[in-house]
Amino acid sequence: MPLDDLADHRNTLHRDSDALAVLRAALNDTQIGPVALVSSFGAESVVLLHLAAQIDTAVPVIFLDTEMLFAESLAYQRDVAKALGLRDVRVITPDRNAILREDVDGLLHQANPDACCDLRKARPLEQALQGFGGWITGRKQFQNGQRASLPLFEPDGARLKINPLAQWSSEDLRAYMTDHNLPRHPLVAQGYPSIGCMPCTTRVGLGEDPRAGRWRGSEKTECGIHFENGRMVREGKAA
Repeated sequence: MPLDDLADHRNTLHRDSDALAVLRAALNDTQIGPVALVSSFGAESVVLLHLAAQIDTAVPVIFLDTEMLFAESLAYQRDVAKALGLRDVRVITPDRNAILREDVDGLLHQANPDACCDLRKARPLEQALQGFGGWITGRKQFQNGQRASLPLFEPDGARLKINPLAQWSSEDLRAYMTDHNLPRHPLVAQGYPSIGCMPCTTRVGLGEDPRAGRWRGSEKTECGIHFENGRMVREGKAA
């Protein structure tokens, strides 16, 4: 079945399903094939990771260490993986030769943030997803305008992308973390409701959009790890 049709069918089938049911179905869907969960271990990531751990602690979890993350994020990744008993967390780093060719001084993010995200996130993720028929993300509709119509299932190049939390609100996430006593990312309490790489993430002021601290002062709003026909996509545009 073509991926467009498969996504449409799964969206119809799971229109009224909760996130746990969507996750369980995705992880056991023979038409999709092997599925990995891609997590930033960011401010809200623990919710999706906890849901997945309830189904199978051996689910492959891909964590992109761009080598520019906050030390707190790296420590949180280790702590959450241990707390949830996740047994297959794959820490992915950028290709060393590519870094030496394209960002030897570590300043590419200043000159060309899209190219930096491509080098440190998009390409390593594409390599890590080889062999998987689908991948699970923690994206939600409320996060920005481009995600407002985010479906549960969507075609993504040669794979199916699954967004179990697409319809969750920020209140749903906070309530789930409280109800299950899940560990919080330490930077959230310091004013970072959305956390990416250290050079490109700033604190968010009172009343600002939660993602206002990401690439502050530029038009960039996405890291570019989403693909269309194998190419990086930035807010709906192929890079």
